[in-house]
Amino acid sequence: TLGWEATWSPDGSHIAFVDDDVRIKVLNVESGDIRQADVGGNNLERGGMDLSWSPDSKWLAYAKSFANGFSRVVVWSSETGEATPVTDPMAHATSPAWDRGGEHIYFIASTDLGLGSGWANTSSIQTSASYTPYVMILRADGTTPFTLQSDEEDEPSGDEEGEAQDEDSNEAEDSNEGEGDEDEGVRIDFDGIDRRVIALPMPSRRYASVDAGPEGTVFIGEFAPNSPGMTLHKFSLEDRESSVFSRRVSGVSVSADGEKMLYRSGSNWHVVSTGRPPENGSGRLSMTLRMQLDRSAEWHQLFDEAWRYEKEYFYDPGMHGNDWDEVRARYRPLVEHIRHRSDLNYVLDQVNGELSVGHSFVFGGDFPAVDTVRVGLLGADLEPDGGRWQIERIYTFESWNPGLSAPLDQPGLNVEEGHYLVGVNGTELTSSQDPYQALDGTAGVQTVLHINDRPSMDGSWEVTVEPIRSESQLRQRAWVEDNRRRVAELSNGRLGYAWIPNTGGP
Repeated sequence: TLGWEATWSPDGSHIAFVDDDVRIKVLNVESGDIRQADVGGNNLERGGMDLSWSPDSKWLAYAKSFANGFSRVVVWSSETGEATPVTDPMAHATSPAWDRGGEHIYFIASTDLGLGSGWANTSSIQTSASYTPYVMILRADGTTPFTLQSDEEDEPSGDEEGEAQDEDSNEAEDSNEGEGDEDEGVRIDFDGIDRRVIALPMPSRRYASVDAGPEGTVFIGEFAPNSPGMTLHKFSLEDRESSVFSRRVSGVSVSADGEKMLYRSGSNWHVVSTGRPPENGSGRLSMTLRMQLDRSAEWHQLFDEAWRYEKEYFYDPGMHGNDWDEVRARYRPLVEHIRHRSDLNYVLDQVNGELSVGHSFVFGGDFPAVDTVRVGLLGADLEPDGGRWQIERIYTFESWNPGLSAPLDQPGLNVEEGHYLVGVNGTELTSSQDPYQALDGTAGVQTVLHINDRPSMDGSWEVTVEPIRSESQLRQRAWVEDNRRRVAELSNGRLGYAWIPNTGGP
């Protein structure tokens, strides 16, 4: 079993996590016992159930999807073992966070979410839903944090005696304060709790995260239009308003006491106080990490982890008829003889090949950095003629594809099909030489070509171009356009030619 979202209880006695079958489990740190609290609605929730402990470590809140596809906030009691949904089934609610005072839960919810059929369904269009932040009052006798405030000015009474009596009264109240007010921890009255949900006075936006700060405050992350990362807002119940805390945020974690925050902005991590917005660059962590690696031991570990991931996550528990332990025993001895990361990728590809399943890929890895020299390409077909290299075809970017780069198809460039490439950067070139050897190292670099309308260096002229690293897009587009033009020609314009590059982004 693999664990996701490991979340410590505030008192350090328990760790809640989600396993690979979307079961919410709670580990008793001292005894090692594991309890199952609940099961998620589907396996897409794995890693995104937003587990959150109450301040007294007796309740666990999380977001779980139900039969209608909407997610609801659920709270689980460690004392009774019962899990109870606390938000409306017709709202999509996520990201619960407990106020440190123990009397409220914050969350975000959408009431205009249109359920999609998944990213792989090319017939669906996903809607862009808006979310609103909410606060839930947990106790039936709890008071709303947004009571109406009088808009009338106070009048001075001038009654010193009355003021003295008020002071005496306040002193009496202070002396009685705390009597019979024993802290019972977090109490939740589930009856009528749906009527104790109040929207925070913030506009509906693309909110995505909720993190409780010090008591009475909450941090809410928003994906703002045309802004990288999230804009982090801080809302105060006392002030009844929100303010921008930080921008370009991609990860937030608040300390157990609510006083400090670890967040990421761009490629940097910062530790700052939650009391006020951080100044630019404040709290930045400077990390220089180095490690010694035993490559052979690392490759053995990578092999075992890849094998285990397939075992835990493959959609068919029967592994398409394979004895997966036998597969491991067959291939693992090969790891002992691996001397390069690409060899490991090859072995892993063979292991996954035993499953005979589509969309099973092995790629990437920690490869050593090596110096590379890139050959520059001109986007042209070269053919030997008269002892020189003749430009037989120049590939163009097509006027309506500005993303393509065609080095020889530039305005004002004196190069045509039928011309000869007779030299590069002052060095003469003949057809007995490889033209790409002459272009070695010119990719992305301004390069001087010697061009002539006859196969001779005499009478040639110079043009400056910037060779490209790959011609694949140019040549592919030319193939498509050749087909389109040919279909139009043969059908006298009555037939169209459609080319579908892929079912993905392209």
